[in-house]
Amino acid sequence: MTYLSLSGQRRRRTLQAAVALGAVGALGLAGCAGRDPAPESTFVLLDGSKATTADLKGKVTLVNFWATTCVTCVKEMPSIVATYQKYQSQGFETLAVAMEYDPPAWVLNFTQSRQLPFKVALDNTGDIARQWGDVKLTPTTYLVDKQGRIVKRYVGEPDFPALHTLIEELLAQKV
Repeated sequence: MTYLSLSGQRRRRTLQAAVALGAVGALGLAGCAGRDPAPESTFVLLDGSKATTADLKGKVTLVNFWATTCVTCVKEMPSIVATYQKYQSQGFETLAVAMEYDPPAWVLNFTQSRQLPFKVALDNTGDIARQWGDVKLTPTTYLVDKQGRIVKRYVGEPDFPALHTLIEELLAQKV
């Protein structure tokens, strides 16, 4: 009888903890109204030109940290291309940031062979990844609103239908 009672107490505590975590998660989502600004960064693009976080204001932007050696990154790239192509005419931008350990020649080859239609940057020093929350895992993707605030962070492949819904909501907002 005591064993069942202890087991029941453990289940109850586990359930209470799960409910508490769910509440924290829900509050975290509700807290998105106070969005953090995207870090001020300068991106060196494959063609040698530069883009800054300030250049992205006024557009909804997907900033994707990736690597050519990352299986999930390679798998999700066609969906990122399709997302860019679907929304680019509406003020949507995509910036793919190759991690510092990714050889530039591999990034260039990948970009050309896959005909990536958006901006691709090299983070040779790792400074950009550090500025964006010390990104270590790839893919890590940020969705930034027109005001330059981070709306969502994805670690791993995003749920693309849900991402598209969020992009459409952000594109509909006034600057």
